[in-house]
Amino acid sequence: MTRRADRVAVRTRGLVHIYRREGNDVAALSGVDLDVLPGEFIGLLGPSGAGKSTLLNLLAGFFRPSAGRIFVDDVELSNATEAELDGLRRGVVSLMLQGAARNLMPFLNPLENVRFAQSAARSDGVVMPEPTEILASVRLEDVATRPLGDLSPARLQRLAIAVAISNGPGLLLADEPTSQLDHVSRDGVLQTLSDINRVTGTTIILVTHDPEVADFLPRTVTIRDGRIGGEGRSGEEYAVVTADGSLVLPEHARLDLPPGTLVKFHLDDGRYVLLVEEHEESGGRP
Repeated sequence: MTRRADRVAVRTRGLVHIYRREGNDVAALSGVDLDVLPGEFIGLLGPSGAGKSTLLNLLAGFFRPSAGRIFVDDVELSNATEAELDGLRRGVVSLMLQGAARNLMPFLNPLENVRFAQSAARSDGVVMPEPTEILASVRLEDVATRPLGDLSPARLQRLAIAVAISNGPGLLLADEPTSQLDHVSRDGVLQTLSDINRVTGTTIILVTHDPEVADFLPRTVTIRDGRIGGEGRSGEEYAVVTADGSLVLPEHARLDLPPGTLVKFHLDDGRYVLLVEEHEESGGRP
C-alpha cells in the first residue's frame, strides 16, 4: 500500500459560486457550509446540476469562489496564490475526474501512467512511492505493462485511482468514480477506495448519484439547489442546521411538510430537536 498521507481537513463557509452564461447569472452553489474531518470518507449526493462537481473543483483550487471561504487544512484556497494552489495540487489535493479515460494517457501503459503522474513532484525532489507499489495497492501489478486497450472498464477505473493517489495526497476528490460500471466492478472500486482511506488515512470526498453507493459510505452529504440539503450517517438521514441558523430538511420531510407548514421546535433531553407540526385547532395550517 502507498505511504500514509497527512490527514487533511476541509471546511467551507458561505460558499457561493456563480456561472455567467450568455449574460445570465446561474448560482451553482448558494451558501455551502461543509466540515470534513481529517481521514473521513464521505459522499456528496444530489441530482445532476445540484453543484456537486462545482464543489469538487472549488476544493481542488481549479475555480475561485464567487463568495465565501474554503480551507484545506491551514490553507485558505479563496486567497491562495496560483503558486500556492499548484503546490497544493502537486502533493496535498488530487482530483479524479468522471470517466477513467479523462485521467489517463492512452498511449502509456499503467506503469508509465503512474510514473508520468509523479513526474512533477519527482522533479521537485520529492521522494515518491515506486509505481509498482502504487499499482499493487489497487491490485493491478499483473497488468503493469499491458496496453490500456487490453484493460476492462473496472481495471481502467482502478488505474485512474492509482494515478490519483500516486503522489500520496492527503485529500482525494473523486467525481462519480463508479459510473458506468456493473455492480461487481462498482463494489470493487468502492472497496479499493475504502482500503486506501483506511490504510493511508487519505481524506476522500466522493460524488455520486447512486443510492447503493451512498449506502456503502459512512457519511453522506446531500447537495440540493446549491445548498446542503441533509446528511446521512450509518443509514440514518438527518436535517442540517446551517451557520445562519436555518434548518434544511431532508427530501422526504420536505414532501410531508410543504411550504407554508407551521412547526414548533422542542428539545428532547437537550440532545434532539423535535419538529412538531401545528394544526388548525392550534392556530397553524393543516
